[in-house]
Amino acid sequence: MPDAETSSPPYRPLDSPQARDQLAATLIAQIEPRLIAIRRELHQHPELSNREVRTARFLLHRLQELGITDIRANVAHHGIVATIRGRRPGRVVGIRADMDALPIDEPPGLPFASATPGVMHACGHDVHMTVALGAAEVLARMSQRFSGAVKLFFQPAEEGPPPGEEGGAKLMIAEGALDAPRPDAIFALHCYPPLEAGRLGYSSGVMMSSCDRFTIAIRGKMAHGAYPHRGVDAIVVASTVVMMLQTIRSRMIDAQQPMVLTIGKMQGGRRYNIVADEVALEGTVRAFDEAARAETEALIHQIVSNAAAGSGASYDIQYERLVPPLVNDASLVARLAPTLQRAFGSERVIEHAPRMGAEDFAYFAREAPAMFFSLGVSNPAAGIGGDIHTPKFAVDETCIATGARALTALALDFLMADS
Repeated sequence: MPDAETSSPPYRPLDSPQARDQLAATLIAQIEPRLIAIRRELHQHPELSNREVRTARFLLHRLQELGITDIRANVAHHGIVATIRGRRPGRVVGIRADMDALPIDEPPGLPFASATPGVMHACGHDVHMTVALGAAEVLARMSQRFSGAVKLFFQPAEEGPPPGEEGGAKLMIAEGALDAPRPDAIFALHCYPPLEAGRLGYSSGVMMSSCDRFTIAIRGKMAHGAYPHRGVDAIVVASTVVMMLQTIRSRMIDAQQPMVLTIGKMQGGRRYNIVADEVALEGTVRAFDEAARAETEALIHQIVSNAAAGSGASYDIQYERLVPPLVNDASLVARLAPTLQRAFGSERVIEHAPRMGAEDFAYFAREAPAMFFSLGVSNPAAGIGGDIHTPKFAVDETCIATGARALTALALDFLMADS
């Protein structure tokens, strides 16, 4: 339960947004040591996508400790939806945090390093959950000061469900997470090492790219390496495909449309003196524009087909559209970017270019006006600056208070805009 000296005060209106900011900052400063302890607990016990059993149990217990009773568990396997209601009906704002970790070995050094071999919170989801819990505690204490509701989404499998399983934001939405009450706006953040702790970033419109995954199997005909004319060399065909695929970006797509095509895996061959009969390629496509995304997919099929036909090989393509582009609602950003600037100072809040990383929060952003923003986490002076999805990823934990204050300010400004 909240400490007695920081329990919810009786209702009285706050005279200004600045007064709300100050109250939220005071409350968050009081609970910051506890939030850091929560983050370390989550960091020490990471779980992979669709396996977030302990994490969900921990979050559920914490939400119940805060006195939140409107809770739905086991959404999209291990997700949680919790609602904080204000003093009377009104707008509904959503806050989303992802839960899963990555299959990465964490190097030793931290006293709270991962206790699960081969699994690490290397994308900051432990921070995201903690920030959301911090905002939830403050908003629960201030619930008699606003009308409407705050809906919290703790989402599993943001990194993608295991093969053959469903999961993530798409499944949460399919299972009715956004229903009753439905958010009028939804917010989320992500750790962003290029920004130092204490700073925030945002984009209006496209914030992050789509993410597609493809596999290409090239099948030739085996032959002795001394007599290659008797076979069809799948390595040569695959090499041609790889080189031609790079011309999609340089020669076939409008140069003003950002797009990335990467072949991340190429595997084939049996022995140094045998013409390979099969090669497998795996890659990804990232794009900000749905038309460029669709055009790239079509061009991949065309290039592989032509290369195979010209050499006598056969092929198979599997193309998966995993995540659409994440598009922030421009009008929502225009209204609420000034909230962040007011709360933290305009020099600490920047507008940055869209990023080629992908985020399945994009599915939430398709259902409600959304603002996804960047949370600075690095501290070069302290040697904290490793990139996400690497073993060197680390955060300056002062970012937790910054994130909680940011989400609280955004939620309150949106709910109290017409008060």
